[in-house]
Amino acid sequence: MAQFPNTPSFTGFNTPSRIEADIADLAHEGTIPQGLNGAFYRVQPDPQFPPRLDDDIAFNGDGMITRFHIHDGQVDFRQRWAKTDKWKLENAAGKALFGAYRNPLTDDEAVKGEIRSTANTNAFVFGGKLWAMKEDSPALVMDPATMETFGFEKFGGKMTGQTFTAHPKVDPKTGNMVAIGYAASGLCTDDVTYMEVSPEGELVREVWFKVPYYCMMHDFGITEDYLVLHIVPSIGSWERLEQGKPHFGFDTTMPVHLGIIPRRDGVRQEDIRWFTRDNCFASHVLNAWQEGTKIHFVTCEAKNNMFPFFPDVHGAPFNGMEAMSHPTDWVVDMASNGEDFAGIVKLSDTAAEFPRIDDRFTGQKTRHGWFLEMDMKRPVELRGGSAGGLLMNCLFHKDFETGREQHWWCGPVSSLQEPCFVPRAKDAPEGDGWIVQVCNRLEEQRSDLLIFDALDIEKGPVATVNIPIRLRFGLHGNWANADEIGLAEKVLAA
Repeated sequence: MAQFPNTPSFTGFNTPSRIEADIADLAHEGTIPQGLNGAFYRVQPDPQFPPRLDDDIAFNGDGMITRFHIHDGQVDFRQRWAKTDKWKLENAAGKALFGAYRNPLTDDEAVKGEIRSTANTNAFVFGGKLWAMKEDSPALVMDPATMETFGFEKFGGKMTGQTFTAHPKVDPKTGNMVAIGYAASGLCTDDVTYMEVSPEGELVREVWFKVPYYCMMHDFGITEDYLVLHIVPSIGSWERLEQGKPHFGFDTTMPVHLGIIPRRDGVRQEDIRWFTRDNCFASHVLNAWQEGTKIHFVTCEAKNNMFPFFPDVHGAPFNGMEAMSHPTDWVVDMASNGEDFAGIVKLSDTAAEFPRIDDRFTGQKTRHGWFLEMDMKRPVELRGGSAGGLLMNCLFHKDFETGREQHWWCGPVSSLQEPCFVPRAKDAPEGDGWIVQVCNRLEEQRSDLLIFDALDIEKGPVATVNIPIRLRFGLHGNWANADEIGLAEKVLAA
């Protein structure tokens, strides 16, 4: 009998769900736009079995992929496990065999050396495949229609690194998927690979380089000519793992670096520019672009660590107020001779994370951004359902050209998951489309899918789709048009 720990990671709204389901034509309120024709995929960590150790962090749950197929004014629901090697081995054993988050020293001897991926961080459609991603391993690929698992993608042996990002970017000009793999030569190493994958799914570039120090490199940016990688001291080491500490810990005494890596073959270590600034925390990236010799890199910056489960390495308590992040433009000048930043500009007083853009404009200067907002001034009756434990209670839109900000509050007994932009048409102007996102109904222990007019979010959702089960906190997700998946609607809905 499964007995999960009575801890925050496994109780309340984060109680494991472990549900595979098919539900046709979900009930909804409002009007589902007829122009929406495709699928929104998202992923949640959802442990198949109680943890091998006494407790675990929520980020270590097995990947469960949700697909909302939106067509003809209706929404069909399908949810399936991402069946990693870990999932299959534990399923056969009927219990957890893998131990703590990114600590193979805590695994059962029977699975030593196996790929530890949970495929629980991002669901991404590219090249006709559904990619279930976890950045400590190769990506898992699945069928976007049946949602059956194919296996780990190593590009016919062309991929020589051990890891693949959970935050790939698609270059709108080349159609290539751009990725990195950190700890590429093994856990806690400072080796990174930069990769590009063609629209046909072929690995067309793999470049190795070293970074100033090993840390979590969860996201990055691209421009037309460069990969832009921030190095922030959520650091790890084998010494920490041997001592049974969490894999990552935040070090407030270390500098932050921004690496500018040319996007071409034959890049040498000396071809990379490293710029340095004072300590801060930054994880997710809104976008990056070039303006003359200057490179803009917009991220959500906080004064201190946002992850309480990766504690301060010097023993300082978690500081919730200093964990509040704000959209910030990091500017470096490639014409400069030194390592200093050309500017650091806070773009809003609104505390926000999980930034998203109209992905058709990745790597170009963009006008619109959507975020999950943390508004502590709103009344709160229930908390829960967020990835890092922070209150994420508003959808936030920022027009960076006019400065106008819009906010939509989900109420005192709900919270929100990451937004995703869907263009109205392939050639629609930037920002013309919809936002789709999951809303956690904490009081009712269930979830809704919300659909907004992307440039008029303050009027509220144009449609609210009722999901009769509870979706655990999710991390990342993406939209794919029906023609991108290459399958008929009746196949998707089957």
